[in-house]
Amino acid sequence: MTAATVGLEIDGRAVTVPADATVLGAAQAAGIEVPTLCWHEKVAVYGGCRLCVVEVEGRAGPRLVVACGYPVAEGLRVRTRSPRVDRTRRTILELTAPLVTDDACLKGKLRRFAEEYGADAGRFAAGAVPDPTGCTLCGLCVHTCAEVVGAQAIGFAGRGMDRQVVYFPDAGCEYRSCKKCFSVCFTGKIARESAATVFPGASIREWLAAHGVAVHSLRAFMERRR
Repeated sequence: MTAATVGLEIDGRAVTVPADATVLGAAQAAGIEVPTLCWHEKVAVYGGCRLCVVEVEGRAGPRLVVACGYPVAEGLRVRTRSPRVDRTRRTILELTAPLVTDDACLKGKLRRFAEEYGADAGRFAAGAVPDPTGCTLCGLCVHTCAEVVGAQAIGFAGRGMDRQVVYFPDAGCEYRSCKKCFSVCFTGKIARESAATVFPGASIREWLAAHGVAVHSLRAFMERRR
């Protein structure tokens, strides 16, 4: 090994990667798929979806870590599949499904992952989310707008079950020509709902009004948010 590379083992396979790589990057370099929802090569690691969980060998035995943010190390041993890993991913997918649909009908990579890990998309559907939005809260649109476009026209508001993505109209986003957030939305929610406007019914003005918050200057609110 050189000072700039490290050797590790992933699923019994020897892998050599740059010393600043993550476990996810090392797996990808080795052609080993680790499922992700919130990761994208063009934005900083967010680690919100937790779907890329893997097992690493430690002094106290194997433990679960999030592959997208876990750094590689010389001699590290990683398992991307195990009963524990699969069970965790299955539960994450089952908890995510009600955000997207109320009829357990998933599409795209969510459906592929659910089939791969035997997830029951309807397990938590009944009453879990009264009004599914079609958004998994992966944050890709938020981080792409901020880090790639530099517009910061999309953000999160609320906490827990009340958390949602909102649009900041005063940010001056030219979304009709930009559409960067369209391309990273793997559920298709943004493109499906944004033919005439971005995030209809979900601007920061509407969110604040619905929660009884009076903001006299939205521009001042955005400046405090930066």
